[in-house]
Amino acid sequence: MEVRLGSLLRDAQEAQGTAIIIDVFRAFTTAAIAFDRGAERIILVAEVEEALSLKRRGVGDILMGEVAGAKPDGFDFGNSPHEISQADLSGKTVVQSTRAGTVGVAAATEAQRIYLGSLVVAQATVNAIREENPDLVSIVAMGDQAEIRNDEDEQCGLFLRNMLEGRQPDGFAVARLIMEGGATRKFFDGNQPQYHPEDVDLALDVSRYNFAMKVTREQGMLVARKHEI
Repeated sequence: MEVRLGSLLRDAQEAQGTAIIIDVFRAFTTAAIAFDRGAERIILVAEVEEALSLKRRGVGDILMGEVAGAKPDGFDFGNSPHEISQADLSGKTVVQSTRAGTVGVAAATEAQRIYLGSLVVAQATVNAIREENPDLVSIVAMGDQAEIRNDEDEQCGLFLRNMLEGRQPDGFAVARLIMEGGATRKFFDGNQPQYHPEDVDLALDVSRYNFAMKVTREQGMLVARKHEI
């Protein structure tokens, strides 16, 4: 198994084989918690208008996502792990639009398979990919707005690569490195209420969930579902 590390939009566009698209703060932590709260499937779209259109057509029940960290008009939830952890999503179809993670998934058109990557599903994602045993895994850290590398996604990418290659990295050390970086400051800034301090603890709870999030293409849509081993 060859494992390639990449970053940002261009590397998502060039990802091949099995791709892991990473967005730790916050899209694919929020997605994992949505599944834990009962969501049946998550439809991933790059643009807010796509999400609104799907709901108008009756395709999705719940809209969650963000633009510049804030919940877009017409959405039910922002892109917050804490907010979604309070919701009952039993049997619901969620439509998610963010400015990094879902953009990366939409861009990964060359990949044969796609998994959503975050620290909370790290071990389960590795287990799922090892079971499939693909020749090539492309790990892509989406960063801020899919344009600027950030600590949390890059560290998550290294963590996943090390596990896929048979090493046993320290998840607590990874979480500590991210906490010491600047990425978490906005979550404790009272002037940015769209970010919750609780989001940090939820996002850095390494391998909390025993399911991966596998994406398939269904009727022209990118659909994530829980994938349990």
